[in-house]
Parts: sequence; structure tokens; C-alpha cells
Amino acid sequence: MAANYDNSAWFYDRLSRLVYGKALVRSQVYLLKHIPANSNILIAGGGTGWILEEMRKVHPSGLSITYVEISANMMALSKKRNIGGNKVTFINEPVENIEAGTVYDLVFTPFLFDNFTQATLQQVFALIHSRLKPNGIWLNTDFRPTGKWWHTFLLKSMIIFFRLICGIEAKKLPDIERQFAQHQYQVIDQKSFFGEFILSTAYRKLSEL
Repeated sequence: MAANYDNSAWFYDRLSRLVYGKALVRSQVYLLKHIPANSNILIAGGGTGWILEEMRKVHPSGLSITYVEISANMMALSKKRNIGGNKVTFINEPVENIEAGTVYDLVFTPFLFDNFTQATLQQVFALIHSRLKPNGIWLNTDFRPTGKWWHTFLLKSMIIFFRLICGIEAKKLPDIERQFAQHQYQVIDQKSFFGEFILSTAYRKLSEL
């Protein structure tokens, strides 16, 4: 069964700021400069939707955004955001369930893949990969192992908490960067946050693997 963040929607943003300060926000906002004007965008796992208002600051209009979020409570919060002149299609489903056919100029996966086992990561990654146009941009922000003891403790605590509260399937962090390497993505920008525990990367799709 897919994870669902309904139980955490009301406190998720406040909890993230309590633990990480502004690092989760800054790590995502950093990547928005790579969004081309008038682009067709897929956001998978958008959470409470605050990122839509940050996108509006970069592009007040012209964006066509498909916003996919499995939690109905998160989606309700997202629909209240000020999106300016951008067009947003809200889909309250797992990203695996979105209809085939549409391809995107850019996809954004903010803290999506840390919910999955390695096997599920591979399946979801392949699906999103197939929806991105050749030479398209993939923005990804997520945690990464650093070997630091306090990062390891924080990561394990976080996974246990969200397994109990939201039913995520992950028991450890999957190897996210390996998926991009195997599918021959080119890193065009990268920056770490929160003592290198969070990695934000802009990739370009080079192949049709």
C-alpha cells in the first residue's frame, strides 16, 4: 500500500522547520531558477503546495503544472495557494497512476524517493523518466547518506516516524543518485544543504534508456 501523508498534513511543514530550519525550503527553492518560461511541468509529491507560490515568484504566469499528491489533506492545502497566472492541474493520486501520453519539459521530485524501497524507486523512476522529453530537466531534492552519526540517527528516526504515522515502505534510504547515473542524466547544477545531508540537483535527460 502506498504511503499517505494525510495524518501529517496539519503539522508537516511546522515539523520540518522545527527539525531542519529553512533547509528543506531553501534546497527546493534553489532549483527553481532552472525552470524555463512557459514550460509544461510535472511535480510529483508536492506536499502542502507552498512550492507553487515560490514558482509564481519566478514565473508569475505561463507555466502549465501537473501537481500530483497522494494525500487528500495535503492536496486541499495545495489548492488554497496563490498560483498567479500559472495553470495547475491537481491530481490526488500516486504518481504511478497518472495517465500515459503527456510528456513534460521539466519534472520536479521534492523528497519523493526517500519513501520507497529500492525496487519501488526503480519502478517509479522509470515511469517518470518516460514522461520527460529528451533534453528535459529533472529537478530532484532529497536526503543522502553522509556517514555522519547524527545524520544517520536523524534519518533512522525520521523513517521510523513516517513508517508509523504515514505508512511509508522504506526502511532505509534507497540509492537515488544511482538511478540518474544508470539512465545517463547529466548533472547541470548541484548544491548540498544542512551539513550536506540534503542534496539538490538539476539534471538534463540525455538518452532514451
